[in-house]
Amino acid sequence: MNVIKRNGSEVTFDKAKIENAIIKANNSVEEAVRLTPIQIKRITDSVILSCEDLGRSPAVEEIQDMVEEHIMQHGAYEVAKAYITYRYTRSLVRQSNTTDDKILSLIELNNEEAKQENSNKNPIINSTQRDYMAGEVSKDLTRRILLPEEISAAHDAGIIHFHDSDYFAQKEHNCDLIDLEDMLQNGTVISETLIEKPHS
Repeated sequence: MNVIKRNGSEVTFDKAKIENAIIKANNSVEEAVRLTPIQIKRITDSVILSCEDLGRSPAVEEIQDMVEEHIMQHGAYEVAKAYITYRYTRSLVRQSNTTDDKILSLIELNNEEAKQENSNKNPIINSTQRDYMAGEVSKDLTRRILLPEEISAAHDAGIIHFHDSDYFAQKEHNCDLIDLEDMLQNGTVISETLIEKPHS
């Protein structure tokens, strides 16, 4: 099983990272409210099963949501609070720079998110990489500034998918469908050039 990182790259699932994160949160609370090693193992195993049930590679954020949920199911609310606080703090750090990792992963050809977003583009080609890099900047602006907060939150949570955010900063939608009937009857304009209707 693989995991999709925040920069879009796909890596091998590492059980130890989940367990270590829980242990770190656990060690930060008073001993009386800590989870036992057996409980930590059970939570880790439950998260792994939940990931496998998805039938696809889970995203890091999804895994972290599962960890929170399973910690709370064990009644370890102080541990869950510590885990959530750490997660929030790390999120603030990442928000100070949201594009570097993604752009580097594009250059290194391991950004699975970009490949899945548009399978028509070859990410190895230099011009495509430049297009993708510009797209990452547009996505960042779209998510943080241009979209209403609730839409960005729904997109980040996987409730909806806001497509073509890599073009949205330019107020374009790459995948809009053309009204073929109107184009054939009245012509159209592409790149400010009039394409007349067919005359035969």
